[in-house]
Amino acid sequence: MEEDLIRKKAQLILGGDVLLPVGYKMPYRISRSTAGPGAGKRSAVFSFNGMRVKKGISYDAGDFELVENDGILSITKNREPFIDTVEIKPVVFHSPEQAFFNLDQRCKYNCKFCTSPLLKEDVTKLLTDEKIVEMIKNAMKEQNVISVALTSGVAESIDETVDKMASCVKAIRKEFPNIPIGVEPYVDSEEQVKKLKDAGATEMKINMETPRKDIFDLICPELNYSEISKMLRFSTEIFGRGKVTTNLIIGIGESDDDLAECMKMLASFGCVPGLRAVRLNDLNRENMMNVGIICSMTEERMIELAKIQKKILKDHDLTTETFKTMCFECGCCDLVPFRDL
Repeated sequence: MEEDLIRKKAQLILGGDVLLPVGYKMPYRISRSTAGPGAGKRSAVFSFNGMRVKKGISYDAGDFELVENDGILSITKNREPFIDTVEIKPVVFHSPEQAFFNLDQRCKYNCKFCTSPLLKEDVTKLLTDEKIVEMIKNAMKEQNVISVALTSGVAESIDETVDKMASCVKAIRKEFPNIPIGVEPYVDSEEQVKKLKDAGATEMKINMETPRKDIFDLICPELNYSEISKMLRFSTEIFGRGKVTTNLIIGIGESDDDLAECMKMLASFGCVPGLRAVRLNDLNRENMMNVGIICSMTEERMIELAKIQKKILKDHDLTTETFKTMCFECGCCDLVPFRDL
């Protein structure tokens, strides 16, 4: 049964939108993310058997269908039963139980998979430190908020972006002394890493994106792959083992061996890699195709890689359960070892 549920979560992650019933009113505020796989989409979090998935929602079409029967929600696929009982979970900001903010959706770097800077509406332009603290306070009045996370594009310089993030971390830490705070910046110096830690951040995420430098140079031509690896290693020294993570996008030309070797290397110094299935949409599809990236991912490979990921983490005495912020804690976009399987 557990394997069947894991497979269904993988199918949901890789599949398209959830079609809502005609006239159905969402019980909670609809999420409109400006970062991550669902950037630009109206979405909701669906929970079943301890797992949760964030999916785009539509009243027009979808690969899955939400069905309501006497107040009980289920999901069908091609009109056939798929998940017997689901719940729709409230999103604090971007994530359930977590206030996850994108400080600036603009970015001067041309990463081919990223959709954040391509969104028409800049919904992050009014996010000051004071506004974010106020939003967290208001959310806490209505929901269980267990952590805070910050990410950002690089609109001007890396230093300015890190300074802005550090300022926000300080403001949050002052108001909420004990709350876990995760940060997901692009950094290129040890001083920037230290600045975020000194500001009060408890967890760090710096995205390597792929286990292969040749692929990285195609999808992130303006960033430095070797520098990212160096910053991940240093961040683990500053934040501690099991408190630093990185995304590896899967399904963009890498092999299973590529991923296994990279995950072993990261785990060897205490960094916990996360695997993120490639997601194409109308905003990023052409950019990825133009650099010759062939994207594909199957549920079988996704499950097998998650099992390899879990074994590597076990072998290095690491787990995703040491994280209280960001993607591992959210669990909506990936198969998460030690949580889903």
